[in-house]
Amino acid sequence: MGEPLRALDRRNKWTFGVGTVGRDMVYTLVSMYLVFFLSDVLRPSTDEFLWATSLILIARLFDAVADIVMGAIVDNTRTRWGQYKPWIAIGVVASAIFTVLMFTDFGTHGVGFVVGFALIYLAWSLSWTANDIPYWALLPALSVDQKKRESFGAIAKIFATIGLFAVVVAVIPATKALAPAVGEVRAWTVFAVVIVVIMLLGQLVTLLGVREPQLAVAQERTTLRDLGRAVFGNDQLLWTAIAMVLFMTGYLTTTTFGTYYFKYVYGDEGMYSPFGAVLVASQLLGYAIFPMLSRRFSRGRLYSLSIALILIGYLVFFFSPSSIVFIAIAGLLIFIGDAFITLLMLVFLTDTIEYGHWKLGRRNTAVTFALQPFINKVGAALSTQIVAVGIVLAGVNPDLPAATSPAGLFTIKTGMLILPAVLILISYLIYRRKYRIDEAFYAQIVADLRERGQLL
Repeated sequence: MGEPLRALDRRNKWTFGVGTVGRDMVYTLVSMYLVFFLSDVLRPSTDEFLWATSLILIARLFDAVADIVMGAIVDNTRTRWGQYKPWIAIGVVASAIFTVLMFTDFGTHGVGFVVGFALIYLAWSLSWTANDIPYWALLPALSVDQKKRESFGAIAKIFATIGLFAVVVAVIPATKALAPAVGEVRAWTVFAVVIVVIMLLGQLVTLLGVREPQLAVAQERTTLRDLGRAVFGNDQLLWTAIAMVLFMTGYLTTTTFGTYYFKYVYGDEGMYSPFGAVLVASQLLGYAIFPMLSRRFSRGRLYSLSIALILIGYLVFFFSPSSIVFIAIAGLLIFIGDAFITLLMLVFLTDTIEYGHWKLGRRNTAVTFALQPFINKVGAALSTQIVAVGIVLAGVNPDLPAATSPAGLFTIKTGMLILPAVLILISYLIYRRKYRIDEAFYAQIVADLRERGQLL
């Protein structure tokens, strides 16, 4: 009869979680450091830089829409290895190749540089989608129990944060240490190769280790009409997506501006690694204590507390003197709150799967969960463009960092701390007004689905 349920849950929780380590190392490198690699390592002309970052925006928005289509493809996949694993394997190998190519200098300039970079980025983005959609769609496919999902999600986010920690703390020191031997650009290429290998090994653990139980009654394939209904007919999914896009745009704008802040405003680029350690330690702490707090407080109260922590952190950061102690305290508040919000958003999104099943009569797991990478990509695209425009307006010059004007430094500080706080506050207001799947309503949804014979 296979593994006992408790042993299967334990196996799935850990082997699913391990797969996030290398994935988040790669995603952190691309989402937080690609613009910095372009502006301060490759150093193209201002026109080339603006064209390249603008094409990143277009590629991300295009790929964000492709996420929904990929969700339908995954929902329609029927193989001896299941719906998810074949796409996870194909996507991780392809995205590994294109990650290395993105952090390689081919010596081209002008139109050739812009077009070549844009094509490589688009290929990376599409291949990442092929891995990302089925990977995260595995989470709601492992259980319909809310507390188990929270536990699985917390473990996955802890491993993901370890991956983020490794990159944030190591990328600047490691590339600087390698640069004298292999050159500045090639140092970044070597670093990319190392984290790609870690990603491949972690994903192999997930592919070989996770065993997917049968949760729902089999249904017909998803048509284009079903795809549209799964997205636009699920009002809770749409409001969650809008709130998450605003939150992620704000959060990623802060983290992407971070390197520039410490190099130009704080005046010591090397201090970004200690700040990154605070960021990751705060998130790990948040993920670790979240299950305990979720047993004591409702999700709504936890969400409000998280937003309060984040906004207080932004205020402390903005008005603090140039002291790493005050900055670290602000970072602690911001990123503990972010850890809570990240997990809450994950389970909110997961619960909209059952809500859509209950409301529309179809269970579109991958299509629904395609909104998570859609959200991350739209947030990353918007934050990248905000940062790119911001550093141009600030007059950033990597060869003359001390020459940046006071107005330029204030532009960086405002873009990093004020604009994100406003976006995150708007996100919270949307959640409070529109999201209604609380614990009691979700329990009723699951009971109704079982009564209908649509859940096992």
